Amino acid sequence: MSRDRDPALPEPPTRRLLLKGAAAAGALAAVPSVAQASELARPPKQAAPYVNPLVPNRADPHVHRHKDGFYYFTATAPEYDRIILRRSRTLNGLGTAAESVIWRAHATGPMGAHIWAPELHRIGGKWYIYFASAPAEDVWAIRIWVLENAHPNPFKGTWVERGQIKTAWETFSLDATTFTHRGKRYLAWAQHEPGLDNNTGIFLSEMANPWTLKGPQVRLSTPEYDWECIGFKVNEGPYVLKRNGRLFMTYSASATDFNYCMGLLTADADSHLLDPMSWSKSPTPVFTSNDTTQQYGPGHNCFTVAEDGRTDVLVYHARQYKEINGDPLNDPNRHTRVQKLGWKPDGTPDFGIPVADTAKAGA
Repeated sequence: MSRDRDPALPEPPTRRLLLKGAAAAGALAAVPSVAQASELARPPKQAAPYVNPLVPNRADPHVHRHKDGFYYFTATAPEYDRIILRRSRTLNGLGTAAESVIWRAHATGPMGAHIWAPELHRIGGKWYIYFASAPAEDVWAIRIWVLENAHPNPFKGTWVERGQIKTAWETFSLDATTFTHRGKRYLAWAQHEPGLDNNTGIFLSEMANPWTLKGPQVRLSTPEYDWECIGFKVNEGPYVLKRNGRLFMTYSASATDFNYCMGLLTADADSHLLDPMSWSKSPTPVFTSNDTTQQYGPGHNCFTVAEDGRTDVLVYHARQYKEINGDPLNDPNRHTRVQKLGWKPDGTPDFGIPVADTAKAGA
């Protein structure tokens, strides 16, 4: 089965190329030296174990691995008033990387409150950030907005406000993500659909450009199972991973306390993505709170790859305690976490459980 790769990453050498290179090396040195033999006998260098939590007090994390060799990180700051950016050549390095504020909420008017869930994407030679926000005077009128930067370095240049992404309805909407498939660009997001008894469902549309939907806009999922409806009836935070001839779209469900968890939608790579019938929904959550590892409310994830360019990595947030005083949205301790994503024999992702804090993180 095929495994779609990140186009920003170099292609791995083929077996034929490796054999050809080995033959050429053998012609130069048929018998390895003692030093060479010792080096060959060593096990391959392993990446450092992940330190968790990776970035404290940063929720809704998004990590983009770019072709320049850097991991770029953005996330929700608990004050909900700015968009931050970090970068590092390693995933662990994001935890100690310098953090820059690349945009701040407006004092009045649109984009003045609830700056949530930014995602950084590189599209057509420019950088784009998708995020949710509300007017300063109407803080729950949350919509999806877009920033654009033409500079090759997203820490430099000017972030231009491209405006609101207009969907079919002027209703509560957030958590936009974008991906391409078979030459088409799509936007997936969460929104309240008028007439439905829920908070948000998951929607999908083709895009005309990075800030405009082409339509039609289709609903892929709405909260229907008990585990999606605890506290609030929520499907939000979609993110897509293409592997093994399929598209896997994760999303988060229920209130943002310890009941928060992740669900999964799956579509065949050859299917019509804008047909809701192309997507099957897991009847049970795929990633949940765990009392043994003491990680609660894992969700709003994205995916990246490890430094080897092959190993899939799950990025998400969780809290280190179950009970919260007051509104969970006022609790700042959702921390960014990372762990290896496994794969089952049938080619579907194996999320496992949220790993325990590392000794370093807990020291």
